[in-house]
Amino acid sequence: MTAAEHAQFHPHSSDVARDLARRGTILLVQVGSGVHGTAIDGQDDRDEMGLCLEPREFVTGVATVPGRAGDEPSRIPFEQYEYHSAWERMGGLANRSGAGDLDVIIYSARKWVRLAVQGNATVLLPLFVPEHEVVAIADAGRELRENTRRIASRRAADRFLGYMSGQRRAMTGDSGAHTNRPELVAEFGYDCKFAMHALRLGVQGVEYLTTGRITLPIPEPELTALREVRRGEWDLARVLAWSDDLEQQLVGLREKSPLPADPDVEWINDWLHRSYLAYWKTGCV
Repeated sequence: MTAAEHAQFHPHSSDVARDLARRGTILLVQVGSGVHGTAIDGQDDRDEMGLCLEPREFVTGVATVPGRAGDEPSRIPFEQYEYHSAWERMGGLANRSGAGDLDVIIYSARKWVRLAVQGNATVLLPLFVPEHEVVAIADAGRELRENTRRIASRRAADRFLGYMSGQRRAMTGDSGAHTNRPELVAEFGYDCKFAMHALRLGVQGVEYLTTGRITLPIPEPELTALREVRRGEWDLARVLAWSDDLEQQLVGLREKSPLPADPDVEWINDWLHRSYLAYWKTGCV
């Protein structure tokens, strides 16, 4: 088996899924540390996230895509396409992305919406990246980015709190958590990359629940502080104190945020309906 073939063992990385995603892409942007402003020179991979429209047989029909390579009877509904360049090295899916690697995920627009309306902190990012970080965009993607207020709601509070809690557990190695960077724990006493992500999520969650937007890159003075944490320049007690404060703010915003309790589902459904019909009619985005 070649190195490239290792990637095919992931259930969302088949050639069929890749072609569906590429043909129907309506928005593709850079996300990750490079966009947040927290990247450390020479240490980060590049992360891209997108949305796509799939042909009608995958929405109103029963068409499926291959599951794992070498297991032809395995078929799954199309929900997303994933590519990680690290998978193409010997070792395949077990490889960890590192400096210079490329990680791409392109969601079906229907799946992306299901996640976004619940306030999923990760999938919201394509709505807010600066224009120069947009890799590809079609009319439907542009309309979505112009209507971010339709998606924002207080539902996001629990999602940001959940993500932040998970990163915090990984940072400190709590029971049931997993860190794949033992070298950072050995050097700093905690995983400073997980710590930075936990705090970043708290900072962005507070902004989102307050304004309905996420500023990218993260503004000062928070950005400098996050980069210091990423470099291991803060002790664990100081990190936890900031984390506690951000969590308390998010808990308060769960009830007191000026955002509506729920997203504008009527507009969102209409956008999905119009976007898919236009794609099916013309065959292009």
